[in-house]
Amino acid sequence: MKTRLLIQGLFLFLVVGQLQGQTLSEKAITFLETLSEDLKSQALFALDDEERYNMNYVPLPRKGPRFHDFDELQQEAALDLLKASVSEEGLRKTHEIRSLEKILRVIENAAHDTMPDGRPRRDPLNYHFSIFGNPEEGKPWGWRFEGHHLSLNFTASEHKLSSVTPSFFGTNPGVIKITGHKEKEVLRQETQSSFALINSLSAEQLKKAVFSKVAPPEILTTTRPKIEGFEQRGIWFKELTSDQQKQLLELVRLYVNNYEKEFADTYWAKIKKAGFDKLSFSWAGSLEPGVPNYWCIQGPVLLIEYDNTQTNANHVHTVIRDPTNDYGEDILKKHLSEEH
Repeated sequence: MKTRLLIQGLFLFLVVGQLQGQTLSEKAITFLETLSEDLKSQALFALDDEERYNMNYVPLPRKGPRFHDFDELQQEAALDLLKASVSEEGLRKTHEIRSLEKILRVIENAAHDTMPDGRPRRDPLNYHFSIFGNPEEGKPWGWRFEGHHLSLNFTASEHKLSSVTPSFFGTNPGVIKITGHKEKEVLRQETQSSFALINSLSAEQLKKAVFSKVAPPEILTTTRPKIEGFEQRGIWFKELTSDQQKQLLELVRLYVNNYEKEFADTYWAKIKKAGFDKLSFSWAGSLEPGVPNYWCIQGPVLLIEYDNTQTNANHVHTVIRDPTNDYGEDILKKHLSEEH
């Protein structure tokens, strides 16, 4: 008995060690190998398939298998791919955003609110995994994790991440305030840090930063596949005090640090190289929490939007995008030029 347990423990140790040593491409391959032919056909798309750009963050039917379709091994392999793409903080946010579906079911009394297949519309297992391209070929490929209030779009090349945008995170409720549940705010840091920054501005600075007393009802980029002609406005980085500049960069870093460390460091270096002085910060709506508000940080290789206007300003939508490399556009162009 002891010998068998020892062998099982050693096997588990070896398996875990193998998973930890895998590249991102190998983790995607491992995930696909766990799937039945039917699930694999649902999960796989060509890299240039139009589905790759079908970003959505509302509860609706989607393509790609979901947690409901997986057995324990398949779920573990799927989550291993997610863990390899995001940081611990990014993983926390994805788990907690999914868990809000249970809260919404209680708030909305939505036991009979179902998707076309009969499953509950508010469901923490109703999140989908899709692979675009072939991780085995050594060419760029992508993958997506998506469901209500989450749309994480990744591109990989040379066995590691080369793009993580567009990435959308949303929370409803923004702050849990219902009897029988502990008060929680999943995106607390993003919310508190942005209010701290806007309220540190002088009257003259506010004239430059605030473009409207009324917040737009939604992030302005919505789900458009490409960011073009998006007006840059607000107060420029160089017009902020040194303390305010530090606050703004810490806010940007909150978003960048949602991802795997090597990519996060590379993307931060890209933002820095493009020039912190080319960043701007704009605001619309109330300067106080609990009232509709919107803000945006924009630069040559960065666009962050945050909107909290719905459900009595207790419903956050926020997104980070790289106008030069959403869906791995930059790396795909380089790959195509090298092939020709």
